[in-house]
Amino acid sequence: MVLQPVSKAPDFEIKAYDPVKDEIVVVRLGDFEGKWLVICFYPADFTFVCATELAAMSHAYDELKKLGVEVLTISTDTVFDHKGWVEREPLLKGRVKFLMGADPAGKVARAYGVFSEEQGVAFRGRFIIDPDSVIQAYEVVNLSMGRNMNELIRQIKALQYIREHPDEVTPAQWEPGKPTIKPSIKIAGRVGEQIPKGSYAYW
Repeated sequence: MVLQPVSKAPDFEIKAYDPVKDEIVVVRLGDFEGKWLVICFYPADFTFVCATELAAMSHAYDELKKLGVEVLTISTDTVFDHKGWVEREPLLKGRVKFLMGADPAGKVARAYGVFSEEQGVAFRGRFIIDPDSVIQAYEVVNLSMGRNMNELIRQIKALQYIREHPDEVTPAQWEPGKPTIKPSIKIAGRVGEQIPKGSYAYW
């Protein structure tokens, strides 16, 4: 299955480990209705790049919460693996505040198109889902490469701005406070005339 941006996020129901309460809970997509959600798939607990990614997500978590964003990480491990990993790995111990979904059969990863049948794990897939449960952005990267949390936050801010200003679009490299574009037949082929010179470093 190949998902597309601006398509409905596949529903799911899985167990998850809550490291804050030290509890096992059941989590569903519907639990996040009305909220922004980042679903972050990763290959496996007790691995290398994955530890750095969850540490980076933990570091960014408070900023994400200020933006009204919930986080759910998912791998093909069990909730017991999650608990053991968080308690043992120095990068994660006492730092993880988000739910860690358990998808040992790969059912959710398959529904989101990020399951590696050959390796039996999820690829590094990250989905930004809006309050209407619609996928607004996603990326899937090589198992060996960690992702950038700063870019995730930039994308969320851009998507939230666009949701509030549906008559505007955000250029490449857009950050809050930078100029946007108001699409019009009159500026087709002349976009540079609408953006003040020097607003962006890359053109």
